[in-house]
Amino acid sequence: MDVWILIFSLMIALLAGTVKGIVGFAMPMVMISGLSSVIAPELALAGLILPTLVANSMQAMRQGAQAAWQTICQFRVFLLTGLVFLVMSSQLVRVLPGQTLVLIIGIFVFVFSLIQLLGATLTLTKRDTRLDLGLGGIAGFIGGMSGIWGPPTVLYLTALGIQKAEHLRIQGVVYCLGAMALTGSHITSGVLNAANWWFSAALILPGMAGMWIGGRISDRLPQAIFRKATLWVLLIAAANLIRKGVFG
Repeated sequence: MDVWILIFSLMIALLAGTVKGIVGFAMPMVMISGLSSVIAPELALAGLILPTLVANSMQAMRQGAQAAWQTICQFRVFLLTGLVFLVMSSQLVRVLPGQTLVLIIGIFVFVFSLIQLLGATLTLTKRDTRLDLGLGGIAGFIGGMSGIWGPPTVLYLTALGIQKAEHLRIQGVVYCLGAMALTGSHITSGVLNAANWWFSAALILPGMAGMWIGGRISDRLPQAIFRKATLWVLLIAAANLIRKGVFG
């Protein structure tokens, strides 16, 4: 690999980690978009696997193992439903093209985020089992079809008005479990292999440095600004999903 491409890749990992440290998500989106501009998409996917796994593990455990376990217990219905639907929908990829589903969720997330940023208030007053079942199923179904489960999860937590620290921890737990599944599946598929694992491993350190920088910024953000920053990143992510759904 050319040294300048490697340096550029390290900078992308730093940027992706910083964004994730601030709002809790979007690391894979930033990395796949940036890396794919200079290297093959399959290598870009391999590159993001280990930094994403480590970053999500750190985010889930930031407030300790006990807090992470409490989150798993608290959101067990959402997590288990999401897992079941993820496994089921992954078998339906040939029936409903993932590109179509990406476009649908992109439009939904874009409209929701834009309405919120324009000042309208769309909130859920409380959680209940039906919401966890329904929205967990939606997140899992979309994740199984397209590999994208972040936006539905963030939408749910944002609509519930969950405070910043808990918001970030819940995201971390959800994404950590997803990242474990992603890592295992791509070791099996051969995307992450003996020839390219070093590249993915090399991106861990700048990704973690970015997480540290973003975390320091996030710690200083009031709840209202954190919510607005989250919505802006969601809006950008949704625009990228729409682009991907339309153009592939």
